[in-house]
Formats: sequence, structure tokens, C-alpha cells
Amino acid sequence: MITVVGTGTGAAYDAAAVADAALVVGGRRHLEAARLPETAERIVLGPLAPALDALARCLAEERRAVVLASGDPGFFGIVRALSERFGPQRLDVRPGVSSVAAAFARVGLPWDDAVVVSAHGRALRTAVNVCRARPKVAVLTGPGAGPAELGAALAGASGDRVLVVASALGAPGGERVERVTPAEAAARDWGTAVNVVLCLDPARALGAMRTAAGPPAGPAGWALAEDAFAHRDSMITKFEVRALALARLGPRLGDLVWDVGAGSGSVAVECARLGAAVVAVEKTPDGADRVRANAAAHGVDVTVVRGTAPGALAGLGDDPDAVFVGGGGRDLPAVVDACARRARRAVVVAVAALDRVPRVRRALSAAGLACDGVLLQSSRLAPLPGDVTRLAAANPVFLLWGVRPPATREAREVRYEGVDQ
Repeated sequence: MITVVGTGTGAAYDAAAVADAALVVGGRRHLEAARLPETAERIVLGPLAPALDALARCLAEERRAVVLASGDPGFFGIVRALSERFGPQRLDVRPGVSSVAAAFARVGLPWDDAVVVSAHGRALRTAVNVCRARPKVAVLTGPGAGPAELGAALAGASGDRVLVVASALGAPGGERVERVTPAEAAARDWGTAVNVVLCLDPARALGAMRTAAGPPAGPAGWALAEDAFAHRDSMITKFEVRALALARLGPRLGDLVWDVGAGSGSVAVECARLGAAVVAVEKTPDGADRVRANAAAHGVDVTVVRGTAPGALAGLGDDPDAVFVGGGGRDLPAVVDACARRARRAVVVAVAALDRVPRVRRALSAAGLACDGVLLQSSRLAPLPGDVTRLAAANPVFLLWGVRPPATREAREVRYEGVDQ
């Protein structure tokens, strides 16, 4: 049996758990703080493989083994790796209070509606995108992915977000819980004692009473009717087109989506409703205001950048997972080319003019994307006098998309994750 003991953040020291241990595995600070038997073998956790092999030998020899971990070791902790290697029936888990629970307790907020994301040993960009999309997020930090890096990524693109940096939780007299702006977080050296960072929208941090824990359920429907958005002179992506565009974009929590030539922002808002972080690029001042109003009306966060593509795309920072390109004009091939070369997964383009289709396809293919598309011709039911119905044809639209092949996508992910971490 392997006894897994959660320490710190309010957990009482379990002296009996380690009293007769033959092997104790843990972080250096855990081993130094514990009162261990003099005869116990000690392994400082670094790479997991040597520790797991030592635990396997200890089990085979029927000796007692103990693993010391922080907080609740079943919450983004070592219990997963131990269960995979030895089976859950070989574990005796004694959890402490997780750093996430302790941090929310320190600021007096419930956390049943919080999204928890780990940046420890993972690409920081996912945590950043979740923070941009959700009002209450806990980020488990790690080397190269701490408050400074998170703050730098969020500064200028996170609305009114506040970061709560919780350090040395559970250390008598040593705890620090500090509220800072992303820019302030980026300007500091936070050391190695950080446990967790909360990213909060103060206006929405309390949240409503919940029935199920975790992030809110996805929307009950998508491809909303045009009258769900403020728009000008019917200049809006029709819901039939939007439905297929969303299917090809695949927006989800942790993704970053660009809506280029956003117009009313209907695609941007729908992607945000499905959990993605979204940047909408719109060249006109009234259009940018309209996107903001539509995002506010639907209770989602959309970062609006006023500018003309492709030039405006250069300052958008992190590469997107998916891009929707609406509108047209002479610069459309250049816009599609700029988007396709940066998109990690997919680019979707709505085109009304037939003569622009070949140029868009060439731009998608030249960037290494596998190109496909359809011509959407829909007719909606429309009433006629006398309680009868006719079919009213909508303007046909070409929807083209390019998808990055899996092998190329994986190579890009490895390269970018190396940079992030």
C-alpha cells in the first residue's frame, strides 16, 4: 500500500502516516518539513520515473511507502500517475486542502463556478485563453508560467481582470495573498513560493447559485437568428452560414479565435458563447462599437481591435487556433494568406463573389492548409396572404475552409509550447 499524504494549506501534519515508512517520496520542502524515520529511504521528486520505480520495488518487497504532496494530491496532483502505474486499490489517499480552495477562501469567494486550469508543465496559452474567456479562473502555476508571464499575456487584452496571487499558502506567518493588475503582475519577480493565481472579473466574480460545479454549461443552441444581434442594413453572417462556419471553426474553452472583418460580431459572439477567447477585428468605429454592444448583450467577453486587415493582424500577439474571415474587397487574398499562415488549426472564409473563390483557395493551400468548401443556397419559409407559405431564397454564399493537417499541426504545437514554457 502507498500512503499519499496531502500537506500544507491547512492540513494537519499526519505523523502516524510516516512513522514506520521504509520509503518516503516528496518535494524537497515536504521532506525537510516532515519528521521522518531515520531509516527511511528518501527520494526528492523531480522526474517521476525514478520515484515510481522505487515505489514499485517497495511494494514488491511489501514495505510501506509514503508520498508527500501539496494540498489535495487528487486534484491536478500525483494521484493520477500513481493510479495509472499501481491501480487505485493500492493507494491510501489522505488529502489536505487544495491550493485553489485555500486561495478562494482567503478572498472570501465561492469557487463551485470557477474554471481551474493548470499551466504547470503545460503551454501557458491555454490558461491565458481561459482567463480571457471566463470571469473566474484559478491557474496552477509552474516554472516559466507564473504570475509575471500570465500578467504579461493578459495585459491590454483582458478587460477589467484582476489577478490574485497566493503564495506560501499554509505557511505560518508566511502567506501572501495580493491583488494586482495584469500589468503589475508582469512587472514583478514573484519567486518560487506561488501556489495559485486567481484571475477575476470583479463585477462577475461572485456568480450565481449553481446546481453543477465547474464552468457553465454550453449554450442551449447556436447559429442564433439575425435579430439576436444589432446589425446594419442586414450586414450580418446569416445563421445558415454561421452554423457551418462554427462547425468548421470548432471553438472551445482554451482556444483563441479571430473574427476578421467582424461586422456585427455575430461569429465572434457565438464563438465566445461556446467558450473560446475571441478577438474581433473591425475597421469602422461604429462597427467596433456594435461588436462590443452585441458581446455585452450576450454576456460574453470579446476583445475588439479597430483596424484594417491584414495590417491590423500583426499586433494581435499570440497565434489563433481558428480564424473566421468575413467581408471581401481587393485585399481578401492577402487577409486570408495572413490568417492562414498563423492559424494553428483552421481558417473559414465566407465569400459572396464567385471570382474571389479561386484566389481564396490558392491562399489557403499556399499556407499548407487542406482546402474544401461548399456553396450554401438556402430558402426560408415566408408567409403569404391567405395563410399560405412560400420559400424565400437567401443570397448564395461560398463557405471555404482550410484545415491544417494533423502532422503539421502537432509539429507547430511542439514548437510553440517550447516557447511558451
